[in-house]
Amino acid sequence: MTKNMMHARIIAAHGRHYLASTGSEMLHCVTRGKKSDVAVGDSVNIMPTAKGQAVIESISERHSLLYRSDQYKSKLLAANVDQLFIVIATEPSFSDDLVSRALVAAEAAGIEVHLILNKIDITDQLERARQRAGFYKKLGYAVHEVSATANPEETLSILLPIIENRSTILIGQSGMGKSTIVNLLVPGADIATREISTVLNSGKHTTTFTRMYQIDDNTAVIDSPGFQEFGLYHLTEGMLERAFPEFRPCLGHCRFYNCHHLTEPGCAVLEAVAKGDISPMRHELYKQLVHESEQKVF
Repeated sequence: MTKNMMHARIIAAHGRHYLASTGSEMLHCVTRGKKSDVAVGDSVNIMPTAKGQAVIESISERHSLLYRSDQYKSKLLAANVDQLFIVIATEPSFSDDLVSRALVAAEAAGIEVHLILNKIDITDQLERARQRAGFYKKLGYAVHEVSATANPEETLSILLPIIENRSTILIGQSGMGKSTIVNLLVPGADIATREISTVLNSGKHTTTFTRMYQIDDNTAVIDSPGFQEFGLYHLTEGMLERAFPEFRPCLGHCRFYNCHHLTEPGCAVLEAVAKGDISPMRHELYKQLVHESEQKVF
């Protein structure tokens, strides 16, 4: 490492503006040129340029990267994360499409997933929400029931052991209670967010940037903006078939070695759908994602 070069971790991102922490100070960073391939959680080498400012020179190798994409561009969510919390709630109703797409993205990135069913104190909607969350539990994903507002102590007792010594990103639609959970896990998160917003000069955009809160040397929580869509145009057909856990026992058992699992005769996946071993809803999602992967232009 050349003289003046510093090692840092990206703790917030807003457009092509980043906040890096060296452990002792925070610096407002930019990339060289128009590159924007940096994500919150990245370990980087930076070169100071002025007081409190630096340029990102390089990104260290990542062990994971969670991102979404549409037909034209990618949106990096976080790097070097160990697990994803998908926050859902009894009300408002959550989107199965968004949950399912987030699961596929995490599987493709090798990231563990936990579903957090919040607001279980709203009992008139609880059984319906449990039933819908139970669908994902049957697929093998952990589901944790909490009530962050009505019972914060119990919520902490459930979630703190799961996040310990890990880097965790939380995602969720608006109204699910994700911010309440983040504020429980990270006392002072609101204050930290305002400080970060000031350094990034994002002002009114305080809810539109991803940010990391370092709880201790080995534990971090990453909050992300709420979003309604989760495009996966970057995943190839081969990546997609392996990102559906229930497909895996079927892979390699189709009549044709290059089976697309769409309409082919002798397809083990389609046979599993017909027998009820694979949900038709999940297979429809797979078909939609394969279609999307063929449309990308970036």
